[in-house]
Amino acid sequence: MEFSQQVSSSIDQVIQSVPLIKVELVLALGFLMSIAGTLFFDKLWKHSSFYICLASILGAFVVLFSQQFSTEQGFFGMLSLGKISYFGRMLIMFSLFISSIYIQQHFEHKTFKKRKGDIYSILLAAGIGMNFLTITEHWLMVFIAIEMISISSYILVGYFSENKAQSEAAMKYALFGSACSAVMLYGLSLIYGLTGNLNFLSPQHMQGLTAAPEMMVSISLLFIFTGIGFKLSFIPFHLWAPDVYEGAPTPVTAFLSTVPKIAVLIFFAKLASTWLSSPFYFGELTFLFLGIVSMVTMLAGNLIALRQTDIKRMMAYSSIGHTGFLLMAIIGYSHEHMDILLFYLLAYTIMNLAFFAFIDVLEQKLGSTAMSAYAGLGKQFPILFTCFSFVGISLIGIPPTAGFVAKLLVFSSIFEQYQILNEPMYLGLLIVGALTSVISLFYYFKIPLQAFLRNNTEVQIQVASSSKAMLYIGILLTIMLLVFGIFPSLVLDFFTS
Repeated sequence: MEFSQQVSSSIDQVIQSVPLIKVELVLALGFLMSIAGTLFFDKLWKHSSFYICLASILGAFVVLFSQQFSTEQGFFGMLSLGKISYFGRMLIMFSLFISSIYIQQHFEHKTFKKRKGDIYSILLAAGIGMNFLTITEHWLMVFIAIEMISISSYILVGYFSENKAQSEAAMKYALFGSACSAVMLYGLSLIYGLTGNLNFLSPQHMQGLTAAPEMMVSISLLFIFTGIGFKLSFIPFHLWAPDVYEGAPTPVTAFLSTVPKIAVLIFFAKLASTWLSSPFYFGELTFLFLGIVSMVTMLAGNLIALRQTDIKRMMAYSSIGHTGFLLMAIIGYSHEHMDILLFYLLAYTIMNLAFFAFIDVLEQKLGSTAMSAYAGLGKQFPILFTCFSFVGISLIGIPPTAGFVAKLLVFSSIFEQYQILNEPMYLGLLIVGALTSVISLFYYFKIPLQAFLRNNTEVQIQVASSSKAMLYIGILLTIMLLVFGIFPSLVLDFFTS
């Protein structure tokens, strides 16, 4: 009788929890319909799976509005809704929508033996994993969500491999990711053995970490940070990023550099804020890890980016540098600055998506991503390269852009904590952050230097009609950077409402 009551209670809990994942259910339905569209409908209408993907993302976005004020928990404490997960999923849906359009535009006039429609179902699967990562507080669900994102990313990189370099990049990505996942899983098993609990926000979990031997806790946390570091590509888990960014199709690179990071950073922010607020050993270890990794990642990413001649490879190291800055934003979030982290994530998302849109437009016509290929093209494409340069200015953090406001807010939150706590780590973060922002100026300014100050001896070119949608989206995103840079309260008030 007791067993039957337990089963009945478990079923009731699951049924009551289903409304929590209605956004993910919409994406799952879109995933199934996209596969059906690829198998059956694409023969009659070649864009059916693409439009199914867009409709699914829009549907999920609409359903998401009903969870704006929800703080419910479900599935036995594995999932929990809240403000930061709500805004995080909004950013994910927005980025997925733009990424889908980029991919469709990039591959529209290219011939492949494989079905192009399959890639949209993979995008939706990645979206499901990213959404779950933002709303979970349970290590088992974290690992499942990260694996969903990782496997989808491996497929996206390798699916359209056209040469040996691209296949090698996909293989390196999959092997390195698998090794990091295995290390992370081993760390999770140690954590479970030490605490007997997998909910990283629960009091039992915190008590278990407090009572456990410090050496075992240190090893466990470093193993877990290995898996997180792989997805965020911070030092020393960045080795896959330059080759994958360069070898993958540009829209896929735009996706990898932006969307998974949103989900992982939202999860990592919730984890870090709980652990950093703890007065015990693992709180100090987490702070030390975040501070050192943030500084090293900012320095290494920006210094190596200076030497790059391929713009996608340069953006790989720039993205690594920005990850260091995002870790600074996480430290700020741990001191109740959720709006600052979300504003930086929004600015970073818009900047990256706009930058890669311009890269892809030029790559489709020039057949190259070398910065030297942009020589003298500023006069032929003044609007494109003006916007391109403006996005670079925003990535550096120069006013009047959203990138400047985002960096200023992060600096302000870190400086505020330095004044309160007088901790040297905060001062180190401020100095390194300011220094690397200056360093980034030298490689981002290579774009206007090549476009407007170099001579072009090549034949005049025109932007293909298949690239114009990406160009228009890039221009629109650039305007958003200007608007949010001049009127940041539009977004900040929304995040704090």
